[in-house]
Order: sequence, then C-alpha cells, then structure tokens
Amino acid sequence: MPLPDSGVREWRDVTPAIFRDEIMPAGQPAVLRGAVAHWPSVRAGRESPQAMAKYLLDFDARAATEIMLGDPAIGGRFFYNDDLTGVNFQRRQQPLAQSLAQLIANLDVPDPPALYVGAVPTPALLPGLALENTLDLVAPSVVPRLWLSNRVTVQAHYDLSFNVACVLAGRRRFTLFPPEQFVNLYVGPLEFTLAGQPISMVRIEDPDHERFPKFREAWRHAQYAELEPGDALFIPYMWWHHVESLSTFNVLYNYWWDDTPPWQGSAFEAMLHGLLAVRPLPPERRELWRQLFEHYVFRTAGDPVSHLTERQQGIQGPMTPKLAEVMRQHLAGMLSRRR
Repeated sequence: MPLPDSGVREWRDVTPAIFRDEIMPAGQPAVLRGAVAHWPSVRAGRESPQAMAKYLLDFDARAATEIMLGDPAIGGRFFYNDDLTGVNFQRRQQPLAQSLAQLIANLDVPDPPALYVGAVPTPALLPGLALENTLDLVAPSVVPRLWLSNRVTVQAHYDLSFNVACVLAGRRRFTLFPPEQFVNLYVGPLEFTLAGQPISMVRIEDPDHERFPKFREAWRHAQYAELEPGDALFIPYMWWHHVESLSTFNVLYNYWWDDTPPWQGSAFEAMLHGLLAVRPLPPERRELWRQLFEHYVFRTAGDPVSHLTERQQGIQGPMTPKLAEVMRQHLAGMLSRRR
C-alpha cells in the first residue's frame, strides 16, 4: 500500500509556548523534528543497539515486565487469531535485560520471533532514566513510558489521552486518522482488545477493500509520519494511529496525559453502559433517549437547567469532585440493584 497523500506537518525548535499556544490548540498531529536529539539515550541509540541496551541497563531495577512474543509466522503483526477467540501471540513476564538480550541476539536473524515490550513506566523499571532525558513540553508530573521491539506492527488504535512519542533508537512510521474516521476503520471488539484500546480490523498495509469498502474514505483523510532517533510526534486526543517499527531494534519513549480530572470518570465506560441500557430498546424508545442525551449531555439546545437556581440543579449543576462522588455512589447503587 502506498503512503497517504498527506504527511504530518513538521515543526522544529518547538518551545513550551509554541507547543501550548499553537500546536495543541490546532488539534492536529505534529512532527517535532529533533525535539529530543540532545538526549543521552538518543546518542546511545544512534551509536548502536548494543550501546542503547547498555545505556538502559545502567538504570535497570531488575523488575519483570510483560512482553508480547509472536511466532515468526505472524510477520511481526500482533493481531487476533482467525476466529477472534484469542490472539496470535503470547504474553509473559520477564526482566528487561532478558528482552534486550533477545533483541540483540536476533539482530541478524532474517525472520526472528516478534518481541514487543510496551508502555513500561520508567520510574518503576528504570529509575533515574527520566532525570537524564526530560521533555519540557509536558508537565513534570507526566510519567514517561518505555517501548522496545524488533520489526513489528501495531494495529490502528486510539488513546484516551494526549501523547508525545519520542524515538530513541530505530525508525518508526505512524499512519494517523482523525477521530471521526472511526466509522470507516471497522473497529473490533470493545471488551476484548490486544492491549487496552479497541483496534481497527483493517490490515492497513494490505487492505481488503471488498471486506472493508469504507476504508477508502478513511485513507483519504490519513496522514503519515516517519521518525528517526531524536524526533518526536504529538498525537492529539483520540486520533487513531497505526505504528510500524521499521528497524530490527527499536526504542520509544512516550508521555500520555489528559486534562480531564480523575474524579470525572470515563466517557468510554459511560458509552458501554449505553450499549447495555439504550441500544436494546425498541427504535422509537431509543430515539427518545437520543433526544434526551442530546438535551442533557450534549446540550445541543443550550443549558437545560438555566431555569433552575444552582441549588435546585442538583446533579445537573456545575460538576465538582464532591458532586461527582455523590453521582458515582448513586450509579453504583443502581447498577448493583440490577443484578
């Protein structure tokens, strides 16, 4: 499959002010060329896989991490099995040093097993690494995470957060789709996922257009970015991204953060409850609830409680941590009575 027509816009010499005032408000992906080129980890990654491995192991706390390991037959593509009753890879726990040793040992193997270590929080696994490799574009409280792999493919998925992904070693290609293109991406199961978030069922590098005809429309809106060591990519909230690790040894460092307060709860979980409570209704009743959701949740006709005083608005009033806890307890009680 050829690359999309549009490349992600590139920025250089990005300051925290530019990132805050220009890049994030635009709501578009952004390649931050050379944003972390000065990091010691990037220097090690450019030198050699062995140098990168040695650099990381200097911080190793010897904690076990979960890895995904696939047979060479999967070609590095982590996915479901043929009937969606399982996956085409194994999960197991092992120390970081063992994963690095496997990657190094297989550098010259033509068709090695696919190995992937994902989203490992560095304070627990590599204490001290973040002190030498810092990104001033995000808040210091954001926990950086480490990703290791050989040549693998991660299916298109979204994150419920903002993301800055920094390449330390190897090369990566990202293919990105705007959030509204989910209708054309043929999303798989919501509750049975490969690594947390739902994924597209389309094999982007070789799409089956007969089975997934609407994917052509998604492709029209796709953007791509190819990153070298020292480059970073900003991925906005809920943008779909398909990730190909193009080298035999790859290391990524990323930052996830969300400006939604923790007490607010999960919109994804609310949608799942909607599948349980609203979707099975007869069409005419479902339509009534659609109108109610638009009125009370999306407020398409303005503030639905403007005729009430703030005290009278109750749970429809301005949300606070205290009110959120009252609502959470109320919902928990209602759900428990439904069993």
